[in-house]
Amino acid sequence: MRYLVRDKIFAIGDDYWIEDEDGRQAFLVDGKALRLRDTLELKDPAGRVLVTLRGKVLSLRGAMTVERDGETLATVRRKRLSLLRNHYHVSLAEGPGLDVSGRILDREFGVERDGEVLARISRKWLRVRDTYTVDVVREDTGVDAALLISVAVCVVRMAEKD
Repeated sequence: MRYLVRDKIFAIGDDYWIEDEDGRQAFLVDGKALRLRDTLELKDPAGRVLVTLRGKVLSLRGAMTVERDGETLATVRRKRLSLLRNHYHVSLAEGPGLDVSGRILDREFGVERDGEVLARISRKWLRVRDTYTVDVVREDTGVDAALLISVAVCVVRMAEKD
């Protein structure tokens, strides 16, 4: 399944829709204003919170957590020894972690587990400025689309802050 993210210049409190490949609204990214740390909620079209993305306040390498129902589902961190900061690691609460690598600021990167591509992020075929796709390649791995989209949003946000 392919999702279209209209990536904005992030400001406090920004909200934007992520659409599926048929143009239907699939997820709402709801930026929370006036919070001590960077906080976003990924909601379904009915307004239910699927996951909450939070920037860690005191982190040397930069990190964000993905939480579901108050429990940490994943932690996204920039790898220590990565050239141009284009490599991130996602530690999952359950199961093996994910690796994210590519040209993050160009929105050309992939999310992998043990060398197997789970999602590709690209704006290669789009002419609309600040828009990219999250193509969920494998949905049968126990990693759902909401988590993969959350990882992409976290990585892009962290890269832009650097």
